[in-house]
Amino acid sequence: MLKGLYIAYTGMINEQHRMDTLTNNLANASTVGFKKEGATSQSFDDILTVKIKDSSLGEYLPKRMGINNPGVKIGENYTDFTQGSFRVTGNTYDLALAGEGFFAIEFTNKAGETSTMYGRGGQFTLNTQGYLVTEDGDYVLDTQNRRIRLNTLQDAQIDSNGRITQNGTAVATIQVADFEDYNYLEKYGETYYRPIEGARLTRGNAQIKSGYLEMANVQIVSEMVNLIAITRAYESNQKIIQTYDSSLEIAATQLGRV
Repeated sequence: MLKGLYIAYTGMINEQHRMDTLTNNLANASTVGFKKEGATSQSFDDILTVKIKDSSLGEYLPKRMGINNPGVKIGENYTDFTQGSFRVTGNTYDLALAGEGFFAIEFTNKAGETSTMYGRGGQFTLNTQGYLVTEDGDYVLDTQNRRIRLNTLQDAQIDSNGRITQNGTAVATIQVADFEDYNYLEKYGETYYRPIEGARLTRGNAQIKSGYLEMANVQIVSEMVNLIAITRAYESNQKIIQTYDSSLEIAATQLGRV
């Protein structure tokens, strides 16, 4: 009889996880270059070994060997890399990628450590030294993995291949990188991705659109519909627990006196 309590409990934990993922998508619906995430679930998972402090089960519940858990288990999150819509800005240094690929960014963390990150957000500008940087001050890299420095007193033109020219002279070419398998990309922050062991870097085939920004690929209407469905599923599991609680109360307080 008590198995139903645990089944409903795992259902609530799973719906809470889906809710967290969905609300993060909605919170970043206006973030340039953001890619929405989805959550998966695993049902009727066989627990074959003792599992202690498994955060995916919710409350670090230990499971003994041989138990078959009929509830739902939180699966892996995935990222939807489909292209978002373009917004016209008219700013030369606002760049969008039409096709598959990422901008290469020299990222510096709070500890001062430097690494190369990859992202689709192209809201760039020139700093006081003339370097092409992101909104957070991270440097945009060229095809030689070097920082791009321009003359702030001259206008610049950026073609579809990422070639930057000033006064008729080619200054640099923006790097567009890609990966053979996106499963080897780890999300960092909201719009950055970093390769993990096994990632194979390739040349991206995306064209660069100057004067445009790629917006988040989040469809607000569909996300709101999913939000309602998740809320209803959570409430259903909650009612199951309340029903079991009422039955147990009757069994303990009334049937026990007979």
